[in-house]
Amino acid sequence: GQLQPSSFDSAWILLGSMQHLTTNDDVISCFSSCSNLLREGGTLTIELPHPRETFTMVECTRNGWEVPLEDENGEEYGELKIIWGDDDDMFDPIRQVRDFTVAMELIMSEEMKKTQDPEDVQSVREIVPMRLFTYQEIEAMARIAGFDVLKMYGALSDEVDVNSEDEAFRLVCVLRKVRAPMVFQ
Repeated sequence: GQLQPSSFDSAWILLGSMQHLTTNDDVISCFSSCSNLLREGGTLTIELPHPRETFTMVECTRNGWEVPLEDENGEEYGELKIIWGDDDDMFDPIRQVRDFTVAMELIMSEEMKKTQDPEDVQSVREIVPMRLFTYQEIEAMARIAGFDVLKMYGALSDEVDVNSEDEAFRLVCVLRKVRAPMVFQ
C-alpha cells in the first residue's frame, strides 16, 4: 500500500547509507520524501562518517573482516573475507565522491573442498561511488527539504560531542521537520 503523508514521527538513515546519494538533487529528493512522510516536528536522523575523514587528507579508510560460515548444524565450512576500501581508491574533491573498492572472497574449508569444486566459487570486487558530506551542505539541503538541524553528535550516543577529537568518529545529524519542502519550478 501507499504510505500516507505526515504519518510518521521519526525516520533514520543509518550506516552511511546516504553516501550512495552522490548528487545534491538525490539528497534533496530523499530529504523531501522523508519530510512529506513525517509529522510536523518529526525527526530525521542521519549517520555518516565524520567529516574529519574527508579533510584530514589521510589515506582511504580501509576495513577488513572475516565472517565464519556455518551450516544448519553449526559446522564451519569456511569464511567470507570482506575488504572495504583500497589504497588505490580515487577521490574526486570537486564532487566529494570517493570510489570505494568492495571485495568479498569465500575461503572454503578443506572439508568443503571435498564436496564443492573451488573453481565454482567466485570472488567479487566492485567499485562503489560514495559521497563524503560536510555539516554545512547537509544543513543547506535539509532547509530546502523543510528541516532544521536540531542536534549533532559524534556517534549514535547523545554523550559524544561532534567536536570531540578523541570520541567523535561519526557525524550524526538530527533534523526536525519545521515546514513542507520548498518547491522549485
